[in-house]
Amino acid sequence: MTTFATKPMPIAELMGIPKADHDLKWIKDSLQSAIALELSTLPPYLCGMWSIKTTGSEAEAVIKSVVHDEMYHMGMACNMLSAIGGTPHVLAAAPTYPGKLPGNVRPTIDVYLQELTQTYVREVFMEIEMPENPLAPLYEEWITIGKFYDAVRDAFNDVKPPIGPGHQMETQIGRNKLEKFTSVDQITKAIDVIKEQGEGTSHLPDDPTTGGRLAHYYGFGEIWKGRRLVPTPSGPTAYDWVGDPVPFPETYPMGRLTAERWPNPTEKVQGLLTAFNDKYTEMLGLLDTAWRDGDGNALNQSIGAMFALKPAAQALMAEPLRDDSAHVYGPEFLVHPGHPKHG
Repeated sequence: MTTFATKPMPIAELMGIPKADHDLKWIKDSLQSAIALELSTLPPYLCGMWSIKTTGSEAEAVIKSVVHDEMYHMGMACNMLSAIGGTPHVLAAAPTYPGKLPGNVRPTIDVYLQELTQTYVREVFMEIEMPENPLAPLYEEWITIGKFYDAVRDAFNDVKPPIGPGHQMETQIGRNKLEKFTSVDQITKAIDVIKEQGEGTSHLPDDPTTGGRLAHYYGFGEIWKGRRLVPTPSGPTAYDWVGDPVPFPETYPMGRLTAERWPNPTEKVQGLLTAFNDKYTEMLGLLDTAWRDGDGNALNQSIGAMFALKPAAQALMAEPLRDDSAHVYGPEFLVHPGHPKHG
C-alpha cells in the first residue's frame, strides 16, 4: 500500500510551540522540516556552480564543498529521523522557486535561481548561511537557522528518545562521512557540526571539524567581496574581507527565474526542461527509496545522479531566453507532476 507524505510543518509554527511541548512528535516533525530546509539550499547553490564556464576556479571549489556539506546535513537529518522511528520524505519536501525558505524561516530572504553573480552570493547564499553573530560586520541583525537547530538539539537532550538502527545510511559525501547514530549524545554533537559548518563558531570563522576551513558564510563572503577573509587589528575575534584577491569566474548568463516555470519556451527548450526535471525527480525518488527501504545502493545512485544533472543544466544554459537574448535558460528544479510524492 502506498503511503502518501504530507508537506513538512512550517518551521515558524514548530518554533511557536512551547518548549515544554517539544516532545518526540515535535522532534520528528522538526527533523522532516530540517530535511526540507537542507534540500532547499541545493538548487540555488547548484545553479551558481553550474553557471561557471571553466572548471578549477576558487569560487567553484567553495560552492562544491558547500553542496557536499548540505547533502551531508540532509543525510544526517534523515538518519536522525530514522533512528527515532520516523521515515524521511524527500520528494514531499521539494520546494519550488522563487520563494521563501521552507517553513517561512528567515522570512526576509527571497530564494531565487540564476547565474552566479556577486549580488546573488550576497542576497541568497550568504543570507541562508547568516550566523547569529557575524564576525565580519554587515550591519544587519537576523534571526538565524541556527536557532532552529538549537531547539532541535535541546529537545533531544530533554526527551532523550531511544535510538534504534532504523533505516540509517552510511556513505562518503565529499569530505564528510555519513554514519549511523547510536546515541543522543552523538546526535547532538552532529547538530553542532551542522551549525558550525554553515555559520562558523561564535568566535572563529572556520569550522573546527575540518582543520580550519572557512564555514559556508565566510567562504561565500570571499566570493562576494573578491577578497580573502583575514584577521584585522581590531582584536583577536575581528575579521574582514580585505586579504588577497579572489578572482570572480566567467559565467553563463542564466536569467533570473521569476516564476516556477520559464514562460513560453520553444519546443526544444521545453524538452530540455522536462529532461532536467525528470532527472531531478528521479534523484529525489532514489533518496526516498534509500531511507524507506534501507537501500544503500539507491543512496549512492542519488548522489551520482545529482552531479549527472550538470550536463542537463548546461544544455539549458546554451539556449538564449526567448524574449531576452542577453540571458540564457537554466534549471527549474520542478518535481515531475506525474510522480507521486510519497515515502
